[in-house]
This record gives sequence, C-alpha cells and structure tokens, in this order.
Amino acid sequence: MEVDEIEVIELELKYCERCGGLWLRRRGTEEVYCPPCVPKMLQCAIRGPRKGRLRLPVSDDIEIHGRCEELTAGCGIGGHA
Repeated sequence: MEVDEIEVIELELKYCERCGGLWLRRRGTEEVYCPPCVPKMLQCAIRGPRKGRLRLPVSDDIEIHGRCEELTAGCGIGGHA
C-alpha cells in the first residue's frame, strides 16, 4: 500500500477560558473553550445588544448651574462619601 498524499493538520496548545484546562485546537481558529465546555457556555449565552439607538430620557434644553462651595461645604473636613 502506497501513500500518495499526506494531510498535515497544524495544531496549537490553548487553555480553556472557562475551566483552564489545556487542549489542542486547529491553528488559526478562534475557539476559546475546550470541547466539553462549549455546550455549557452555550447554555448561559448572553444575548447581544439590542438593535437601535440608545436614547436617554433627557431634554436638550436643560441648563445646570451649581457652585463648588455648596459641594465642599456639605462634605466637611475628611471628605465623607
């Protein structure tokens, strides 16, 4: 039996970002979880951000005035938060 072609698969050592275990992944891939942790992470997947623009419930014509003296007088010496 003669081998005409040899397939070479390049691997790289990677640690799992969930369990910390070491595993081998194909070189050039972006996987960050080992095969046993992938289904566990899919169970607790977080939905992406909502589509649309975030709007704050504030009017553009509000003017804010203040004085630093009032803020520092309220804290007193020692700066209690």
